[in-house]
Amino acid sequence: MYRVLIADDEPHMLKFIEFTLRKGNFEILKAKDGVQALEVAEAQKPNVIVLDVLMPGMDGVTALKNLKKKPVLKLIPVILLTARGHTLDPEEAKKAGASYYLTKPFSPTELLKQVQQLAASGSSQTVLN
Repeated sequence: MYRVLIADDEPHMLKFIEFTLRKGNFEILKAKDGVQALEVAEAQKPNVIVLDVLMPGMDGVTALKNLKKKPVLKLIPVILLTARGHTLDPEEAKKAGASYYLTKPFSPTELLKQVQQLAASGSSQTVLN
């Protein structure tokens, strides 16, 4: 069973993403911000990480950059989630190390598909356009 870490500061979004990914039979790990996401990632070594960009304490892009600095975590594929009002340039996401990104609101089917593909590939290959 693949392990997925979800980091989002909005409880309803965390539950929504968890519900979506449970359909793929993933073990779900949760974090409420970027700092906690780094701690959980180091302790649990998930197969895929889903990070919200806008979080208190440490945002998702900063958390992603910190993940990519750690040898044991740098190959974990990461999906960034952005709010509609916050534009994340695809080049910026790629440069930070994201494998994929979605804009909220997003298709649950698309998220599940991307997590499944990235978990199965076992690498942080970039699929951004």
